[in-house]
Amino acid sequence: MDTSPTNAHEYSVSELAFSLKRTVEETYGRVRVRGELGRVVIAKSGHMYVDVKDDKAVIASIMWKGSVSRLSVRPEEGMEVVVEGKLSTYPGRSQYQLVIDKLEPAGVGALMALLEKRKKQLASEGLFDENRKVELPYLPQTIGVITSPTGAVIRDILHRISDRFPVRVLVWPVLVQGDKAAAQIAGAITGFNHIHEGGDLPKPDVLIVARGGGSIEDLWCFNEENVVRAAAASDIPLISAVGHETDWTLLDYVADERAPTPTAAAEISVPVRAELLDTVEDYALRLKRGLTRTVEHKKIGLGAAKLPRLETVLSAPRQRLDLVLARLLPALDLGRRAHENRLKLVSSRLRSDTLARDISTKGEKLDTVSREAYKAMRRKLERFGERLSGSAKLLEAYSYQGVLERGYVLVTDSDGKLVRRGKRLKTGEAVTLTFSDAKRGAVIDGQASPKRKSVKKPNEKQQDLF
Repeated sequence: MDTSPTNAHEYSVSELAFSLKRTVEETYGRVRVRGELGRVVIAKSGHMYVDVKDDKAVIASIMWKGSVSRLSVRPEEGMEVVVEGKLSTYPGRSQYQLVIDKLEPAGVGALMALLEKRKKQLASEGLFDENRKVELPYLPQTIGVITSPTGAVIRDILHRISDRFPVRVLVWPVLVQGDKAAAQIAGAITGFNHIHEGGDLPKPDVLIVARGGGSIEDLWCFNEENVVRAAAASDIPLISAVGHETDWTLLDYVADERAPTPTAAAEISVPVRAELLDTVEDYALRLKRGLTRTVEHKKIGLGAAKLPRLETVLSAPRQRLDLVLARLLPALDLGRRAHENRLKLVSSRLRSDTLARDISTKGEKLDTVSREAYKAMRRKLERFGERLSGSAKLLEAYSYQGVLERGYVLVTDSDGKLVRRGKRLKTGEAVTLTFSDAKRGAVIDGQASPKRKSVKKPNEKQQDLF
């Protein structure tokens, strides 16, 4: 190994890294590259990191937030593009990179291929099926328009609606071109659907998404997946009016109705008021004529039927009514007189002296009845008292307390149960002896007491237990 001194310049890492950076930037300057997009990542900061590749090499690239916001087409993996920018290095990772400030699809063919691929994918999910589309309301009260607030499109729509049938129009202003347009359009569709019924702001009965004509790049935001899915999820019927008659976007396939132009969308959304009034007036006139003819035909038919005159039909009922009235008035007078006589008879019996005599007689009868009832109740209570005294004496005679007073003892076991048989008691078992004046505990010893001869006193009789 050669360790001899040398005069070669000694670089620091930073000096060498930035020297390489200047060399690359001065050598290549601004470049234009054609390739296919690989990895596509948009950071939270808004910067985009992509790989531009072909079948042999890959160049890591970056696009700053300001340039990303000016893109008309959202970059996707697999898209063939032409990019312009400055070749540089990133000293922090010892790698070279392309700083892109302009990105566009590599011709219309690349966009058409991407469009066809996306169309097949969404169609396979059933988003374009005709059976999921709904019919537009015939006469909406409120129309929601999603478009740019400036330009001829919104003026044409408002003017055409005002000429045909003036209704309430709500405009949701959005961008209709550029990288941010798709998110705003999808948000507007979702926002209209989230308006609550009966709120301060009326919910539209139909939506119009409109934009004037342009190139495929200008209309690309209406091909974005988020816009198509928002339109498919809309509960409000939606009319797509993007570009001219020959311009087709994916929004046209998913919308409930496609209008060739924004003006045509206004014509589809509402009928002509004057024509509607003429139609209603014509229907009213035809209805009036039909009713008149019907009445005339019925009149002719009644005349041909030779019906009797009205006076002839009503003459018999009128006579019956006169006879009934002639009989009804005397009957009412007779009934009145009968009730008057009954009232006089009753009123004569309601004089104060008569009522006083009746009250005095009723009072005397009530006193007599109450005295007799008191005496009978008293006799009955005395009989009940005597029976109760006899029962109490009988109860006292049969009470076990009286038996205990005569010298007997009540034996209970440890559970408080009465012991009737001495044989069921075991030796050592505790019992309770209840005397007439107290209770005492005892233990069975298993031996019988010695028998004693009983000495009877003269004239002494053995008493029965009860």
